[in-house]
Amino acid sequence: MLKIGNIEMKNQVVLAPMAGICNSAFRLTVKEFGAGLVCAEMISDKGIVLKNQKTMNMLYIDERENPLSLQIFGGEKDTLVEAAKFVDKNTNADIIDINMGCPVPKITKCDAGAKWLLDPDKIYEMVSAVVDNVDKPVTVKMRMGWDEEHIYAVRNAQAVERAGGSAVSLHGRTRVQLYEGAANWDIIREVKQSINIPLIGNGDVQSPQDAKRMLEETGCDGVMIGRAALGNPWMIYRTVKYLESGELMGEPSVREKIDVCILHLDRLIALKSEYVAVREMRKHAAWYLKGIKGNAKARTAVNTCNTRDELVNLLNELVLEQEAKELTDAQVG
Repeated sequence: MLKIGNIEMKNQVVLAPMAGICNSAFRLTVKEFGAGLVCAEMISDKGIVLKNQKTMNMLYIDERENPLSLQIFGGEKDTLVEAAKFVDKNTNADIIDINMGCPVPKITKCDAGAKWLLDPDKIYEMVSAVVDNVDKPVTVKMRMGWDEEHIYAVRNAQAVERAGGSAVSLHGRTRVQLYEGAANWDIIREVKQSINIPLIGNGDVQSPQDAKRMLEETGCDGVMIGRAALGNPWMIYRTVKYLESGELMGEPSVREKIDVCILHLDRLIALKSEYVAVREMRKHAAWYLKGIKGNAKARTAVNTCNTRDELVNLLNELVLEQEAKELTDAQVG
C-alpha cells in the first residue's frame, strides 16, 4: 500500500489536485468511489497569509475526505512557510503538498509553480524550510522539467528527499508541453530509481489498464488520476478494483451517471450557494454526459441552466429518453 510519512492509504490510487475542480464537493464524491488519497486544488500562500475570505473557504475539508493532501503554492520562502504553518495547525488535512508543476504564466511569473523546476537549490531551500516548521508530512507535485532542454526531474526529486519531503508526485510532461503530447513514463521510472521516498506517477492514465501498466513499467508507488476522473468517478472505482483483483468492472448506466451528477451538484450548492454552484456545475455536467448517446443537445442546453431545478430536470429528461430508447431497442431486438 501507499504510505506517505505516517499516513497510510487503503490503495495506490490518488486523485490529482486539479485547479478549479478539486473542491470538497468533487473530492468527497471521488473519495466515495474508493480513492486512497484525494488532493485539494492548489491554494495561494499569500491568500492564506492575508486571510482572504475566498481562500479561507477553499481550506474547507469534510472529515469523510481523509486522508487528504492540501496543496499550496508560492514563490517566497517566508509566506510559503507561514501558509504551511497555518494549514498544519488549522486544518484537518493529513498532508501538505507544495505545487511546483503549475504551468500557467500568472503562477510562474511569481516564481511559483513550474518555475521551481529550473532550480534544484531553491527546491531544497523551500521544501526544507516548510518541513522544519510543520508536523504534517510534506510532499511535492512536479513536472519532469521546464522544457526539453531543462529536464532536472532526478535532481529535483533528490532535492525534495534531502530536504525531508515525504513523497513526490511526478507528471511526465514539461511545463512547455502543458497537457499536450504524450507523458514520458521513462522519466518516472528513472526518478523512482533515484530516490527512496514514495513516488506517485501522473500522466496519461486513462483506464484501469493504464494504471496497472504504469505501476509495472515505472515501479512507482502510486498512480495519480486527473482528467480521466472528470465526470467519471467510476474511473477511480474501476481502477481500484482492477488493481486489487484484476477484474475490470463495467461502465455505469445513464441513470447511475446522472444520479451521481445530481449528488455532486447538491454538494456544490451546499458548499457555494445555488447561484455559484449551478454555473460551476455546467462544465461538470457536460463531463458526466460524455459518452452518453444523443447527448449533444443536452450538453449544449446545460450551459443555459441557471437554477438547480432547470439542471436537474434537463438531466432527468435525458435519462428518460435513453431508457425509452433502450426499451424500444430491446423490444425490436
